[in-house]
Amino acid sequence: MVNAWEVASIVAVVAGVVGFFTVLRGSAFVAHAVPNGSFAGAAGASLLGISTLFGLGVFSLVGALSIGVMGRRGRRDAVTALALVTMLGLGGLFLSFTTQYAAETYSLLFGEVLGVSTNELIPTAALAALCVVAVAVLYRRMMLSSVLTEVGEARGISAFGVELLFLAVVALASTMTVPVVGTLLIFSLMIGPPAAARSLVSRPAQAMWLSVALALLTVWTAIAASYATNYPVGFFVGTVSAALYAVGRGFAGWRSGGGLVSATTAAAGA
Repeated sequence: MVNAWEVASIVAVVAGVVGFFTVLRGSAFVAHAVPNGSFAGAAGASLLGISTLFGLGVFSLVGALSIGVMGRRGRRDAVTALALVTMLGLGGLFLSFTTQYAAETYSLLFGEVLGVSTNELIPTAALAALCVVAVAVLYRRMMLSSVLTEVGEARGISAFGVELLFLAVVALASTMTVPVVGTLLIFSLMIGPPAAARSLVSRPAQAMWLSVALALLTVWTAIAASYATNYPVGFFVGTVSAALYAVGRGFAGWRSGGGLVSATTAAAGA
């Protein structure tokens, strides 16, 4: 349980940071495709008898960069979908050559956060730190290319170059998180809490910090609920993430619909 709390907290921080830009840049489909397709790399690596982490990293990076390069001249959603089905198809091919990988495939898809071993903590923390540092270095350029593309281009910031760097960060985050929490859990964390945070606050820095806080709240609640009920952690992560987003959208609608204005006017009159 201690290992589960620690590794889930590490993953939540990365998901909150990277997920903020994933939502800001409208890359939710990419955040779904890269982790889900990367399991094919782990299956291929297992077939060759090499590290599954290496296979995950290679497929995550190649898949992410392929989406960035091919999506520049075509419909990005179509390119992302094709990249996903190609990687899934390769994964199915690799799995057809062996009958010894079913349990590991299940854990990559659905996660085994309650079964994380102590020796997985340090590599996960190291890759997580690398992700956070990469986002910190690229923060200004990613903000400009996401929100003010023309201004960024005028200042010499290549939108395409930043896109490739961002996709590389998503690939790194996938490589780090998929072996310990699975593709479905990391996708939920990279979309739900960041989207809720963007609905609740408008300032980017505040939204990112709130995204991390909500991701931590999600995983802590999910682990506690899973421990109490014996239901899967992923179920609670997905449910809590969706609930947070619903609350965020409800608050944003109330604020834009005049609820906040009415309350302020009433208070001023009083």
